Amino acid sequence: MSTLNTRFTEITAPSARLAPDATRAAEERRPSVVGAVCTAQWREIARNRWVLAYAVVLVLLTEALFRMGGSGARALTSLLNLVLLLVPLVTSVFGVVYWHASREFTELLLAQPVPRRSLWWGLYLGLLVPLAGAFAVGITLPLLWHGALDAESLPLWSLYLTVGGALTAVFGAVALWIGVRYDDRLRGLGLMLGLWFLAAVAYDGFVIWMATAFSDWPLENPMLAAMAANPIDLARTALVLRLDSAALLGYTGAVLARSLGGATGLLVTGFGLAVWIALPVWLAVRAFQRKDF
Repeated sequence: MSTLNTRFTEITAPSARLAPDATRAAEERRPSVVGAVCTAQWREIARNRWVLAYAVVLVLLTEALFRMGGSGARALTSLLNLVLLLVPLVTSVFGVVYWHASREFTELLLAQPVPRRSLWWGLYLGLLVPLAGAFAVGITLPLLWHGALDAESLPLWSLYLTVGGALTAVFGAVALWIGVRYDDRLRGLGLMLGLWFLAAVAYDGFVIWMATAFSDWPLENPMLAAMAANPIDLARTALVLRLDSAALLGYTGAVLARSLGGATGLLVTGFGLAVWIALPVWLAVRAFQRKDF
């Protein structure tokens, strides 16, 4: 934390001299604020033992699946459900804990002439970069030391990194939004875990029940709407469309593949994930700007 305090002493000290032109000074400082907070935060988080444990667990899981599967593409295929469950769970828990751990420091910075929007982006990127980096390292190292990043597995590996980063961005933004809204850490953590359970576990049961209970009705549009309402299902559909494995698609993914096809389906799921990133980011920034600390 002393490193972060030093960085912001350097950034905010000149602001007093620029006070007569506060608006122009804030605009000029904005990139520095985001960069300083992000850099210092991700350096601190990258040394966190839980982030390191997250990367190690992913390395061990990928290595085990590689040894059982025999090739990079097969290992990545087997890793599908683990990624869809583990990445949102770790990001949800760590995001809420991270926000509350940074609360006092955030209040200290808010006492300085620092734009709130810039501060929030620095905190958000400081959370996103190390978690996405740990995910990338965790699934990449076993492929590298086995020399398995070939023409067959490289496109799938790239899509895994993209989807894993997108899920980290979505659930990281939701976690910060909940952290801003609820001062009670346990309440925020419980709510975040509840949202993760609904999206990762209960959602599939709801889709199966809906498909069974209303089997006599045309369900294509409701199922597409259900998929759009769940970022984990969007991520799963994007990965499975690339895998071209109908058995793994699930009901909503099968509807999307049948309705739009593989290439168009990837574009639709990509757009859906982009919306899912933008919406909680907007809500979190709005809540942060309005919050009375």
